[in-house]
Amino acid sequence: MKIEIKVPTMGESIVEATVSRILKPSGSPVSQDEEIIELETDKVNQVLYAPQGGQLTLSVKVGDTVKMGQVLGFVDTSVQAPAPVKAAPVISTVGPSARKTPAEAVTEIKAPSPQPEISKDRKRMSTLRRTIAKRLVEVKNSTAMLTTFNEADMSKIIEIRAREKEAFQTRYSVRLGFMSFFVKATVVALKAYPDVRSYIEGDDIVAFPNYDIGVAVSTDKGLMVPVVRSCDTASFGEIEKQIETYGKKAREGTISVDELKGGCFTITNGGVFGSLLSTPILNPPQSAILGMHTIQKRPVVFNDEVVIRPMMYLALSYDHRLIDGREAVQFLVHLKENLEDPARLLLDL
Repeated sequence: MKIEIKVPTMGESIVEATVSRILKPSGSPVSQDEEIIELETDKVNQVLYAPQGGQLTLSVKVGDTVKMGQVLGFVDTSVQAPAPVKAAPVISTVGPSARKTPAEAVTEIKAPSPQPEISKDRKRMSTLRRTIAKRLVEVKNSTAMLTTFNEADMSKIIEIRAREKEAFQTRYSVRLGFMSFFVKATVVALKAYPDVRSYIEGDDIVAFPNYDIGVAVSTDKGLMVPVVRSCDTASFGEIEKQIETYGKKAREGTISVDELKGGCFTITNGGVFGSLLSTPILNPPQSAILGMHTIQKRPVVFNDEVVIRPMMYLALSYDHRLIDGREAVQFLVHLKENLEDPARLLLDL
């Protein structure tokens, strides 16, 4: 009996995928639920599994573009897979061909050595990486993007984390990080400056109907932005749990398209890699993105005295077509004030 292997539906906006890896070659025996092929889209990757045990036959190769519902091959449950044939022994040498007969090997050894060539490590760009590259260029070409900077004294947040980390971990089973403070401070600033969570559509300005915040996650396949939902009503613990869950899914390649959609604003943290300052690029159709950076102890003036404080540079990139410079600066100052005095977050100041 031949059981077809089809491309599954991966989301409303996805109509095609690319065969990124063949995990079991055509003609090989497979067991039920064994990984056989990996498909890649501009959003997520998905592994397909053998529906039954038997002999696998595939009609596609790596790099092929396939449509939703397309048949990729089948598993024949009635056929015993042939035993692998042993290859005749060959001599392996360095040269244009890695397989040589003894006579060819002796001739090559006697021949004068050719001038060495520069080796080029070439690999195919993934669908996700191509999509990211295309969108980044589109953002640069289709928006009037500017970046404004400020810095925040992280002393009080560091103090709260040190004091409350054990109780927080016990209550929510997740670590209290910096990101939940930034998410909450961002929500309060977005309420004060609603245009920052709007976007341009034709001749209209459209406001997002939510406070769902994208949190950028670096993966081996590229940057992904899972969306933390209902940040205006979620607790710190609920926000940290969502961030942990989505981050793990993104790195494992199991995150769904729906978990990447609908954010009104994005936060990216280059500080985890040691970045001191950067200009983040907008995540369309959003009109603004916040860049966090590494915390560094620096001398600052406080109450007319020079003191050492843990400081973080903040960067807000924004679409100047929609957001004026004054509004962008005020938004970032508002956010800074709430980070430096986290008690204000309880009052939505």
